[in-house]
Amino acid sequence: MAIGYVALVLHAHLPFVRHPESDYVLEEEWLYEAITETYIPLLQVFEGLKQDGIDFKITMSMTPPLVSMLQDPLLQERYDHHLAMLEELVELEVEHNAQNGHIRYLAEHYASEFNKARQLWERYDGDLVTAFKQFQDSNNLEIITCGATHGYLPLMKMYPQAVWAQIQVACEHYEQTFGRAPRGIWLPECAYYEGLERMLADAGLRYFLTDGHGILYARPRPRFGSYAPIFTETGVAAFGRDHESSQQVWSSEVGYPGAAEYREFYKDLGWEADYEYIKPYIMPNGQRKNTGIKYHKITGRGLGLSDKALYDPYWAREKAAEHAGNFMYNRERQVEHLHDIMHRPPIIVSPYDAELFGHWWYEGPWFIDYLFRKSWYDQGTYQMTHLADYLVANPTQQICQPSQSSWGYKGFHEYWLNETNAWIYPHLHKAAERMIELSRREPADELEWRALNQAAREVLLAQSSDWAFIMRTGTMVPYAVRRTRSHLMRFNKLYEDINIGKIDSGWLEKVESMDNIFPKVNYRVYRPL
Repeated sequence: MAIGYVALVLHAHLPFVRHPESDYVLEEEWLYEAITETYIPLLQVFEGLKQDGIDFKITMSMTPPLVSMLQDPLLQERYDHHLAMLEELVELEVEHNAQNGHIRYLAEHYASEFNKARQLWERYDGDLVTAFKQFQDSNNLEIITCGATHGYLPLMKMYPQAVWAQIQVACEHYEQTFGRAPRGIWLPECAYYEGLERMLADAGLRYFLTDGHGILYARPRPRFGSYAPIFTETGVAAFGRDHESSQQVWSSEVGYPGAAEYREFYKDLGWEADYEYIKPYIMPNGQRKNTGIKYHKITGRGLGLSDKALYDPYWAREKAAEHAGNFMYNRERQVEHLHDIMHRPPIIVSPYDAELFGHWWYEGPWFIDYLFRKSWYDQGTYQMTHLADYLVANPTQQICQPSQSSWGYKGFHEYWLNETNAWIYPHLHKAAERMIELSRREPADELEWRALNQAAREVLLAQSSDWAFIMRTGTMVPYAVRRTRSHLMRFNKLYEDINIGKIDSGWLEKVESMDNIFPKVNYRVYRPL
């Protein structure tokens, strides 16, 4: 009989990137890469487990921006073209490397993988949200929500209406998508501040996730640390991240993804191939980019890219199985140790970005597959669970006040508020003030109603924590700056036009077609609480 629980939690999120005004924008490929390398492989894993009678349990956030993009006909059409280009390139690679045995073997591997992706894509008619929903309907997958646009909530807490809009719009969008209210929420960046749980309760949410120190430093100090959820006074539960299991997978120094046998992310055909050969498959302006076809393995620490050896999926899969067994073994020992101390079943919550599995760590979906299979057949110490099932089975927990926290650098807020991105917040705050002001209006006609709702969309999109994050990381900064400014400028124009009673209907229609997230949003969500 199991004496503890292990809960794998995946955070599936991408910022809302959709540019119908352009034929090609590189940043749209963030979605296409994630579909090919993460979301489709995860669905393949879930289908295989279900087919083999393994009653797996996993929790997964699907953020409103991601769901909106996955359901968007324009992006579905563009992804279909993206996948077709990959299929064409890899078939060319198979022919081009007819005399190069190992490279041909790898090209055939990718050809097989892209073919399987095509089959799944067409089987669901491009609707991956419905594909994931079927596993929620069978209670294998618990899908939770997030902030409407992944806004960093602690940095907008001086405007409770703005925080409420992020939560309520997300919950409404979830219900429109999945046919029921969400039970849990992945707080954007796992960022929590004291009092937030009251809004979560008002929105009907049952639980949220925070980093481990959000639980460890709670008041009073939780008796079981982060190995049991705590209940806030509102009745909303808080689950804390387990650092030990997280580090084993996530750490760039000691984590599994750094193994020599695994695929090297930074050595890609798009940068390696002859320019004239690869030109039809890179950016329209002729700049090179990643294709997702990678022929080399990590090989060893400290090596330059020129020293990387050729990759072999067979041995990489073997290593993924070994690592899954190691993860299982460590969780067994951890559960046994904790159970002896706690005298009750502990829960080990292991949350990760979903895109780690497949995109950054190519073998990650194999690891998940092996982990569920080994946990099902090879041990009886712990039970794999998702968070909703755990709360049903364990309805009594200690009442505490969680501590302010995030899962970012140093555990608090400085990754999203520093010298690289601090300039955005006065503008975001002013926009929130103006949106709260607009929320009190009663529209004179349908045009003003549309303008008010579009103003709400623009504020939400400007608030995405992804833009501040990108500014801090130093990659794709011009795009993040441009997106922040464009949403703020569109909002300010709407605000001014609404107030003077002269709304440019043609311009509004254009903006509605570009920033079409949350088609059923109601601007009154910003009304004073």
